[in-house]
Amino acid sequence: MAGLIVVGVSIALALTLNAFQSNLLYFISPSEVVAGGAPIDKEFRIGGIVVEGSVVRPSNDMLVTFHVTDTVETVPVRFSGILPDLFRDGQGVVAKGRLDTQGIFIAKEVLAKHDENYMPPEVADALEAAKTLQTE
Repeated sequence: MAGLIVVGVSIALALTLNAFQSNLLYFISPSEVVAGGAPIDKEFRIGGIVVEGSVVRPSNDMLVTFHVTDTVETVPVRFSGILPDLFRDGQGVVAKGRLDTQGIFIAKEVLAKHDENYMPPEVADALEAAKTLQTE
């Protein structure tokens, strides 16, 4: 009986850990993406600042392209959908999606900061790390 309980708990734990692992969504900075640290076949989040003048919106489409930077490296992003009202050049953003084979991040969701004093912690950390790299 004790053996069955141990086996049952082990199976439940293995299934839980497997589900947890497959649902993890990593944050990767533009510098890490350019350095080859981003998975090609998995979703992840990328964040940084929208590069000034990089936002392009074709007239008859919901497709938007822009570049995200951590002040060291820049990654092109393509998104089809409605952007948040606060989205603009120079804005801190986090996008969720996948990297295609050409190095373009195909976003499924784009989030922008919600007030003047807030920046997503991952973006703030990536920008701080980029500043540290520049001074070394």
